[in-house]
Amino acid sequence: MHAQETTFSKIVQGEKQFQIPLYQRTYSWQREELRQLWDDVLELVEDHLDGRQPAAHFVGSVVLAPGRITAGGIQRWLVVDGQQRLTTLMLAFTALRDRHRERGADKKAARIHDLLLVNSYRDGEDRYRLLPTQADRDAFTACVESSPKAGGPGNVGAAYRFFFGALTEGEENGGEAWTDAVETVLGGLLSIVEITAAEGDNVYRIFESINNTGVGLSQSDLLRNYLFMCLPNRGESVYRHLWLPMQELLGPENLELLVWLDLVVAGNSRAKQSEIYRDQKKRLEPLSGDEDALQAEIGQLAQRAERLMRILEPARETDEELRAVLERLSRWGGQTHYPLALGLLDLVDTGRTTAREAADALAYAESYMVRRLITGLSTTGSNRVFMELPKELEKGGSPAEAVRRFLSRNKTGARVWPGDEAVREAIRTRPFYKAGRSTQRFQVLRRLEESYCPTEPVDYDKAHLTVEHVLPQRPAQQWFDLLAEEAEDGQSADELHGLLVHTLGNLTLSADNARLSNHPFRRKQQILDSSALRMNQQIAAQQRWGRAEILTRAAELAEKAVQLWPGPIEGMVHADDEWPGWRELRTALLAMPAGTWTSYGDLAALIGTAAISVAGHVASKPGLHCSYRVMTSDGRIAEGFRWADDQHTGDPQVLLEAEGVPFDDKRRADRAHRLTTADLAALVGKDGSEEAPPAARADDEPQAATRFETLLRDNQTPETVEGVLTALRFWERQGGHRAYGRASETSCSPLITVGNAPGAPALWPIAIYPVTGTVEVVFQHLKRRPPFDDEPLRRELMTRLNDIDGIDLAEAKLDLRPSFPVEVFAEKGDDISAVLEWFLHTVVLATAHRTPDGDVPAART
Repeated sequence: MHAQETTFSKIVQGEKQFQIPLYQRTYSWQREELRQLWDDVLELVEDHLDGRQPAAHFVGSVVLAPGRITAGGIQRWLVVDGQQRLTTLMLAFTALRDRHRERGADKKAARIHDLLLVNSYRDGEDRYRLLPTQADRDAFTACVESSPKAGGPGNVGAAYRFFFGALTEGEENGGEAWTDAVETVLGGLLSIVEITAAEGDNVYRIFESINNTGVGLSQSDLLRNYLFMCLPNRGESVYRHLWLPMQELLGPENLELLVWLDLVVAGNSRAKQSEIYRDQKKRLEPLSGDEDALQAEIGQLAQRAERLMRILEPARETDEELRAVLERLSRWGGQTHYPLALGLLDLVDTGRTTAREAADALAYAESYMVRRLITGLSTTGSNRVFMELPKELEKGGSPAEAVRRFLSRNKTGARVWPGDEAVREAIRTRPFYKAGRSTQRFQVLRRLEESYCPTEPVDYDKAHLTVEHVLPQRPAQQWFDLLAEEAEDGQSADELHGLLVHTLGNLTLSADNARLSNHPFRRKQQILDSSALRMNQQIAAQQRWGRAEILTRAAELAEKAVQLWPGPIEGMVHADDEWPGWRELRTALLAMPAGTWTSYGDLAALIGTAAISVAGHVASKPGLHCSYRVMTSDGRIAEGFRWADDQHTGDPQVLLEAEGVPFDDKRRADRAHRLTTADLAALVGKDGSEEAPPAARADDEPQAATRFETLLRDNQTPETVEGVLTALRFWERQGGHRAYGRASETSCSPLITVGNAPGAPALWPIAIYPVTGTVEVVFQHLKRRPPFDDEPLRRELMTRLNDIDGIDLAEAKLDLRPSFPVEVFAEKGDDISAVLEWFLHTVVLATAHRTPDGDVPAART
């Protein structure tokens, strides 16, 4: 066996082929893993462009076993471990090659293609330098060969689209030099340990030793061992009086967090949590022979431990004003504000500033995050911005003004603090319900409600409030009749609904979502009028609820918002040349899988504008990626469509059909392949749907069951009702149970809990909506839950459902939530029950074969 540190380019150079064994798990990296790798790449790119010597970033190991050498001389390697990393980097290079081609850099594209992706002088399967498992092969080779189906559904296609979109976005800001730097980093600055086995080596024992389940030393463990090695005389006393109390106060995870924050607050704005030990050791090595200095360092760390606890548990903070803003930031979630908060508490505790000043500084930070959420700006890069703030505090003067001044300096992307007019416009037009995390949307509405200064404050911990749409997401016909009266020329009631439904003016807080449902407004008035929330009482005072009322309320909330969350310093921020919605539109187009289409209205609702504006923008922008996938609401190519680039000619229908979109004899695209606004939001990471399993509270379960069955009987035929209830009873006889959604339309899902332990994961294949008459197949959620995170199992579920007459799920929606009519239960309930039985059997079988530590025994390399 031989091990060496190398790079991707060196591993794949020469005529060779890396084969993923058929027994290996399919490619499984998703957005989270891709994003983490890409963030590391961006940091190395920044170092490279700034002239700093980038430190090689270790991405893991690759274990290779030699295979036979073909008659033509190609060396084959069996990838025993590391297939996820190799496949990911291959896909990144296919996207980079295609990005070069799109901007006319054909020589650069050809170099990547010939040197990294293919064996140019070979045919058939020998042509590919990486040969994935059979289940991934077609999707992978489609990307390598740049076929129309490249970037289709599934994890392989999604990874290709992720990298192509990230490269396109980055090049818009950084130009050709930035793209070249990305190529340098991907090929030569990502460090890989290559372990090659010799003939006769037991490669599986190597794999086992690399992937053992032993618990390694944490970064803080390594730092502790180093420090006390340097304290031969005082170690026992320092450990007992300083380190151990700190360790017991924080616990292992928060101790690790503190050691990282200690670096950041000390001025290292590039510190990584994965490399704490290396950076701390480098900082402390000059003190290694001075026990007084090292004891002082540990003492300072112990003091910061107490301050960190006030950030993690704001109730510990004694100053009322400072405690209030720390509580709001804690409820906002995440660790973005931690470096700034710890730096400010340092200043407060050492007498260099007041608690009032610290509270004002944190309020500006809160405003920065809230305003970016409201206006739809990405959170990417925000962590880096806040890691730079502690250095600003050390410059003296007012900390609050230092924070405000720093955040007001306009930069593209990560440091844009929207002004008042941008906030007002966003509240009026943007789909706020699709922004950020559900907890963050809740906090914005909570703060707006608190601004009414009610005489009896609401106990939010006990009220079980959730975000509610007043104009329902799935309205009955009465609502559409109302909207039709206000629709503009050429605008349908459905399009107007899409523009209004998710805006802040239409959202409120309620504990009565299920009772509110999609009832007419007069019924909702009665429920809202009895609410203790002032905002609900104001809504109930209206005579009707349509476009005019929603926009009026939006204007009122906007004025409250600009007062609650103060903006940047006037004159320091310049208006962006481009409306952020157009950037979001480009992101959505880049995220669309091959084999799908969308409408101008769907895109308009996603970004908060009118369909006619989207149509005009798409038609006027040459080079807009995949603009031919945007069509009219009935699936027709827009009249007068013209290619805006020099890479395509002819009828766009031909290309769409090659990608997998069927058309009927009237040149209308199949609606099963249409991406709705919700689909687009999911693809760009702005999905408003609940990630939690559908479940009613124990005290509400009987009422939820009654609501569901009542809605089902009121809206569907007796045959459909009987088919649905028979299938659900069959599910329960097999050991599953029913669970209910928490949105306004009480949905029902057949759910199974995996294992008996508290908090055991739950799986459900479908969600049945009784009013709108649809059954969603929740691939979007299944892809994150074993065993259905294995793509072939999701494909099999889709195939089994598509074998039933009346169900037509598009393959291109394998990562989303496609639906079929609930009426299928009327005649095909037994067939659906058979699919449910297969689903249960698959889950039970996978659970039975789990290893003792809970993992399904498939190679996750």
